[in-house]
Amino acid sequence: MKMKLIGLVASAAVLATQAAWAEDASCKTVRFADVGWSDIAATTGMASVVLEGLGYKPTVTIASIPIAFAGMKKKQIDVFLGYWNPSMTPQIEPFVKAGDIKVLATPNLVGAKYTLAVPTYLYDKGLKTFADIAKFEKDLGGKIHGIEPGNDGNALIAGMIKDNKFGLKTFKMVESSEAGMLIEAQRAIKAQKAIVFLGWEPHPMNVQMKMSYLAGGDDVFGPNLGEAKVYTAIPTSYEARCPNVNAFLKNLQFTTNIENQVMGPILNKVKPNKAATDFLKKNPAVLDKWLAGVKTFDGKEGLGAVKSALKI
Repeated sequence: MKMKLIGLVASAAVLATQAAWAEDASCKTVRFADVGWSDIAATTGMASVVLEGLGYKPTVTIASIPIAFAGMKKKQIDVFLGYWNPSMTPQIEPFVKAGDIKVLATPNLVGAKYTLAVPTYLYDKGLKTFADIAKFEKDLGGKIHGIEPGNDGNALIAGMIKDNKFGLKTFKMVESSEAGMLIEAQRAIKAQKAIVFLGWEPHPMNVQMKMSYLAGGDDVFGPNLGEAKVYTAIPTSYEARCPNVNAFLKNLQFTTNIENQVMGPILNKVKPNKAATDFLKKNPAVLDKWLAGVKTFDGKEGLGAVKSALKI
């Protein structure tokens, strides 16, 4: 009888601990924004797979950057893993200053870069810097290729043209999408034609194409070839409301190598969550840091639950 009583007390204590830990029911659905880039699809896919293993229900909304930030302000979006600093800073800063969005202190990726690029054969012909672009206007057809409308990189290119930086006032920016721009770059490379386009790392384009980044764009994209850190953004109230998810997000850090491995299959039409699952099964050690101190939605140990869900 005594042992049975002790067992009941222990069970009650466990249930009480789990109840105390359990987040608000509204936290079970974690709403991500994806701006249509394969790197954000990769990181969002990895985060989503882990959260599913923890008992959450992640969803993904495809939206432009301005709409994603507005959605966070309206509390329609919970997480954005793709705030590239400094290129997106002018777009997110008003929301941060107004107290609508919080940027987590530690970046989820360092060592990234984001600036204009050209095929290496064009670089070897002399188009090595931003100041050289105007010299190749005829070969380029007066065009600089960007990605989707509303993107921060497009805004930087448009501003550069409007202000006639580097003598580019007669140039036109071509907006399309990440995939559309890469198709144009690949076509140009196959035909050995001239093209200037937005390039960034991590991204498989860096190994799939012989490309070179242009120097001299520090005033536009930032120093060191647009060297960037990528941060996680959440609505200001989210940390207090959903502390367990927030703990996971604070732990979530990637490398350019991790992202390149997951992005490759995504560009070959593999679903982001499938690419993420395949990577995590092969590289389970990354989960140790990501899930330190993180519980399941109902307050149980998180790491074991995720490994069990992934069957590793």
